[in-house]
Amino acid sequence: MTTLKVGDKAPDFSVLNQDGNTVSLSDFKGKKLVLFFYPKASTPGCTAEACNLRDNVLRFRESGYEILGASADSPKRQSNFKNKYELPYDLLADEDHTLLNAFQVWGPKKFMGKEYDGIHRTTFVIDENGIIEDVITKVKTKDHTAQIL
Repeated sequence: MTTLKVGDKAPDFSVLNQDGNTVSLSDFKGKKLVLFFYPKASTPGCTAEACNLRDNVLRFRESGYEILGASADSPKRQSNFKNKYELPYDLLADEDHTLLNAFQVWGPKKFMGKEYDGIHRTTFVIDENGIIEDVITKVKTKDHTAQIL
């Protein structure tokens, strides 16, 4: 689990999005950012979370927030996920785990008695100066917007 906390500077990043374009933290200077990490595109929990944010995107934008999703999926898988569910924000394809490691959301997990390395579902709310405003580790996938706004 991440040791990043409220008041910390968000790690800088440059990662490819679903279209193969580079997206960096500096692109959001002067804007607030919701950066949500999810385990795998098009799985039930990740779809519920992404669609909950999609359905409330106007509320986020009215409050001055942009949204980015991130996982270790390939750009193609991210693109398919974005298109299938008409997600109005970029999905970052962090195949080499640079971003996942920077935000400390990659690590040991347990599922049905098995241990493996994976992504801990975590959301970071970052202010317009790149400072972490909130870290949500117990994400409610079906009602994630309410945890943020």
